[in-house]
Amino acid sequence: MPEKDLRVELLSLTPNALELIFAAFRQCYHAGFVADMWPKLLSGEIDKDKQDQFVSKILESGHDSPIEHVSFTFAIEGISRACSHQIVRHRIASYSQQSQRYVAESDMDYIIPPAIKKIPEARARFEKFMDEVGSAYNDLREILVAAGRESKANEDARFVLPQAAETKMVVTMNCRSLMHFFNLRCCQRAQWEVRIMADKMLKICKEEFPAIFRHGGARCEQLGYCPESERFACGRYPTLKELTENK
Repeated sequence: MPEKDLRVELLSLTPNALELIFAAFRQCYHAGFVADMWPKLLSGEIDKDKQDQFVSKILESGHDSPIEHVSFTFAIEGISRACSHQIVRHRIASYSQQSQRYVAESDMDYIIPPAIKKIPEARARFEKFMDEVGSAYNDLREILVAAGRESKANEDARFVLPQAAETKMVVTMNCRSLMHFFNLRCCQRAQWEVRIMADKMLKICKEEFPAIFRHGGARCEQLGYCPESERFACGRYPTLKELTENK
């Protein structure tokens, strides 16, 4: 039952992403049919820098629905079930997660919170409990198999598994959903594990598609102030109340 490290890999990005979003934006403001423009976009007749500038300018106006036409697909491993429960709350996305019903957890990997890891006594107790869970899981599976529930042993024994259990998943989100995801999950108030994962995803998005994600991240970075109340603000940016009171 070893500790598992986080890994985020990009599996797929919609082909011709910049051209597609440029075409979608142009159709909103163009009298003609963008399908006639498409061959020019693919051939490079319309400069990519001009496409980038046009898309950025429209995004600054607050018009962002056309970026939904482009999606990213990530493979993620080394996150806890506690983290995956947070991720799947983002509804405009597609998820495929490793099943504890069909995949045996006989040698369960797990995630240790940093606050526990840095305290030797806490880490020792945590790891001892993980060993106890693993032992209970394997004992239950053996008992269930012996009782004739071999095909169902995993799905019943899994009830003792903790939220620390490591999981793997494939996640697909369109750019608009990703921007919202980063607004919330890159915030300092987000839970540490999902924030680290979101930061890794954002780094990939910025490298692959800077036209959209160069300003991605916590909401405060785009607004220039913290949208939280004074009670919840981390202090990195002034709150809106502080800004208005200082004017």
